[in-house]
Amino acid sequence: MAKTSKLGANYQKLIGAAGISNLGDGIGTVAYPWLASAVTRNPLLISLVVVAQRLPWLLFSLPAGVITDRVDRAKLMVMSNLARAGVTLVVAFVVLGRQGGLPGPDELEGLGDGSGTGTDIGLYLIVIAATVLLGIGEVLFDNANQSFLPNIVSEDQLEKANGRLWSVEQVANAFVGPPLGAWLLLGVFALPFFVDAATFAIAAGLIALISVTDRSPSEPPPEVAAERPGWRAEIKEGFLWLWHHPFLRSLAIILGLLNLLASVGATTLVLFAQEELSTTPAEFAFLSIGGATGGVLGGWTGSMISKRLGPGPSLWMTLGVGGVTSLIIAGTSSWIVVAAMFGLSTLFGTVWNVITVSLRQSIIPDQLLGRVNSVYRFFAWGMIPIGAVSAGLIIAVVELGADRSTALRSPWIVAGIGQLLILLIGGKRLTTARIEAARAAGAGTNGT
Repeated sequence: MAKTSKLGANYQKLIGAAGISNLGDGIGTVAYPWLASAVTRNPLLISLVVVAQRLPWLLFSLPAGVITDRVDRAKLMVMSNLARAGVTLVVAFVVLGRQGGLPGPDELEGLGDGSGTGTDIGLYLIVIAATVLLGIGEVLFDNANQSFLPNIVSEDQLEKANGRLWSVEQVANAFVGPPLGAWLLLGVFALPFFVDAATFAIAAGLIALISVTDRSPSEPPPEVAAERPGWRAEIKEGFLWLWHHPFLRSLAIILGLLNLLASVGATTLVLFAQEELSTTPAEFAFLSIGGATGGVLGGWTGSMISKRLGPGPSLWMTLGVGGVTSLIIAGTSSWIVVAAMFGLSTLFGTVWNVITVSLRQSIIPDQLLGRVNSVYRFFAWGMIPIGAVSAGLIIAVVELGADRSTALRSPWIVAGIGQLLILLIGGKRLTTARIEAARAAGAGTNGT
């Protein structure tokens, strides 16, 4: 895959595909939680939906890394999106068939502790199965996407390319997608899922148009491929490379803890928003828009913030801001305040991604990039299901001795305190000197 000093036409196709698929994801951020809350009001059952979505990161991310390093990464992204389109289309038809038995979106506002509706076990199990399959597709697509970008963008353009890509994803995912999803919900409950399926299919088509001019390092000649070791040996190689890199190992562990705590707060957001913030579907969508505002700013200014503050202090800011905003969310009943806090935390969360993902892409050897990325994301994303289960359990335990309101706020308190503790304990490892040393060592290893 030819590299140029500019982002190039292939990058434009990739960013277009990312924007369209994230439009569907943005629709899903409203449609799926609202569907789950129509199926059940049980916080633990709702948390299990998030667990089902993120469990593949714990169980499938390591094999996905081997697949990413063995096959054409662009083709893998195409097939993953087509598979997700098919699964989403099945969900759409199932929901359409159950349309008459589901409470309307306006009937769910402020419904309370679940006394107004029972659990539709059949539809709940379908949602669980679909989210597992969609999660597997996400693991394959995201790992291939991060590993594919250095094949079409030069190293000195990585921070810019990553920042622009995340900005477009944020605009589609949170500015356009959620309001569109809320509007579609007001019509036919199944309509958002049909649109979501279409976005996956269109994105697959755009990625298929990316031209390949050179043999990718992930596509070795047949005689080389025949000499490859087994899957376990390849996974071990990627794991050991990361584990023996002190700085990336620290980053992976810290990010895993951050994602665990973030999922503790966000897993039951739909119940918190409906019962404590009294949001309508449109207002619920604006919570995502608040986050997107910060994400867009972080994507476009991430490299500048990193240069101005230094990458180390920029990472410290992510930890501190995340902790403070979670505690503020725990204490408010205003969805506007929550949206603003989402914006602030997402801004620095995106700066974290711009710095750390670009660093990984520049220092990990290409032939190991898929596997090392998958091991890194195993730590980072594999903790999310644990946080999701914890959220439901925290609420259930707190409800034994306190009211429903206190119980729904308690995950945000846990998340805030936890992030501040990570800053206190782990922040000293995130220094500009260590980042630059890792980049310099990686450049020497890769011969650049």
